[in-house]
Amino acid sequence: MPDGPLRVVIVDDHALFSQGLALLLQARAGDTFVVEGSATAGEEAVALVGKHRADIAIVDLALPPLGGVETIRRIKSSYPSTRVLALSGTEDLDLAAAALRAGAEGYLGKSADPEVLVAPLLAISAGVRVLRAELLDALLVAADRTADGLLDRLSDKEIELWRLLAHGLETADIARPLLVSERTAKRMIASLLHRLGVANRIEAAALAGRCGLLDPE
Repeated sequence: MPDGPLRVVIVDDHALFSQGLALLLQARAGDTFVVEGSATAGEEAVALVGKHRADIAIVDLALPPLGGVETIRRIKSSYPSTRVLALSGTEDLDLAAAALRAGAEGYLGKSADPEVLVAPLLAISAGVRVLRAELLDALLVAADRTADGLLDRLSDKEIELWRLLAHGLETADIARPLLVSERTAKRMIASLLHRLGVANRIEAAALAGRCGLLDPE
């Protein structure tokens, strides 16, 4: 964390909300946070973050027309050290998951008491992810439901590939038992990750564990 107050920018299409939040942070934690600026459109957000070298960006997910998720993705792409707290007026699990995948360090509903925002902002500035317990539970349940039936949709060879991948084998070591070239194995791995809906091998291994692929036979 920097020596001085944390620089905060607010991206929300409701100017009154931004003004109210800025006043709240100033009143409750003016020695910890300084709101450097606000924007009402996602297209302005990246420039705003860069202009003020923001430590934290608070981003409403209902931003027309770019959308909050894409706004977060662009902020994190240009300024990966800036922490992002996503706010939403709905309890949409898909939206919450998309915001976290885009790089947000935290996700809170706008129905939360604004006065409780100070602690989450401090947490994400320290590198801690913030998510309300009931929403985290719902996301985990949704993830478990996603795993249900997944094995039935894969071929025996895909399941074997997934198991090898989940055990942390390198591509060359995966290719040998499958009797394919290393180049073909790379293509097969990329295709499997896409079918599983995961971004990388680590996520594939975690999903394999939930599906019981790593259990002793």
